[in-house]
Amino acid sequence: MTFTRTLLITGGMGFIGSNLVRVLRRERPGWRLINLDALTYAGHTVTLDDLRDDPGHVFVRADITDPDALRHVFDTFQPDGVFHLAAESHVDRSIDAPLAFVRTNVEGTVHLLQQARQAWGDRRDVRFVHVSTDEVFGDLGPDDPPFSEDTPYHPQSPYAASKAAADHMARAWAHTFALPVVITSCTNNYGPAQLPEKLLPVVITRALRQEPVPVYGQGLNVRDWLFVEDHALALLAAFERGQPGRTYGIGGEREVRNIDLVHATLDAVDQHLHRPPGHSRPLVRFVTDRPGHDRRYAMNIDRARRELGWTPSTTLEDGLQRTVAWYLHHTAWIDAVTSPEHRDFQTRWYQHRDAPPQDAP
Repeated sequence: MTFTRTLLITGGMGFIGSNLVRVLRRERPGWRLINLDALTYAGHTVTLDDLRDDPGHVFVRADITDPDALRHVFDTFQPDGVFHLAAESHVDRSIDAPLAFVRTNVEGTVHLLQQARQAWGDRRDVRFVHVSTDEVFGDLGPDDPPFSEDTPYHPQSPYAASKAAADHMARAWAHTFALPVVITSCTNNYGPAQLPEKLLPVVITRALRQEPVPVYGQGLNVRDWLFVEDHALALLAAFERGQPGRTYGIGGEREVRNIDLVHATLDAVDQHLHRPPGHSRPLVRFVTDRPGHDRRYAMNIDRARRELGWTPSTTLEDGLQRTVAWYLHHTAWIDAVTSPEHRDFQTRWYQHRDAPPQDAP
């Protein structure tokens, strides 16, 4: 089969990455996708098992902090674009183990930027889409306008600081070496195949089992929620229409307090399971807030709407219904990614593709 383009996706077995793979296979079937993932706790081959034998999706098990592995991938597959999503991304984990975030998010990004620079030279028909977060801007007061691409950086967690450093590196490679980098800063994502350590999967899985649902503080922190498939379409637009050196804010334009989102999610679970209205709301348990918990995030998306022709199309209500339905129909996935045996299982899976074929591309 002949492919018109070859794209490298780092972190493609993670939540956003796996959804991006699915969107690209649907929207750009003539592209070949090289899915590079280290298969840490956040990456799971089971998420894309149905694509294991798809010639347009090639999995490579490698770590972005390994420059030799990256060089081998670029030499073997000669990608003409990169979607860089591989990252440590959980704030709580960054508080417990900050150096792991520096290694992956900062050092790994530099290795990837340098390899793309060496492979592409002065080509301008390529793009490096660096996926970041609105958390690099700090937090907002209740009456502050949303963040914009020009908001000064003010990260307030080790995770956010590591992503801010990675953003600065991406901009430095764009400015100093003229690497065609496009940066996106997104708000909170939700949707299918999110690891059950993040808020919505925790709420859904615990409601399924009728177990207590922990909520930080009083649940008054506000987030702007973006359905993951809308985010994937934004990344495609940034790749195809983004201007090198520019940053694009990506958001759902739907701000909600955590407690209100938790209640809406519990209600959606009850509705799908034909439970009485409000049945699961008493499961909520307020727990001690985490250190430095940002109060509010929101992103102005005017530039993305104007320059990329992108706007979110999924309402929060519809997105919640789709998300809850996915988890209710994929309990085997939940069991797999939370099982102690899953790591050994992943080691065996895709073993024949851990090393790129020598006759590619």
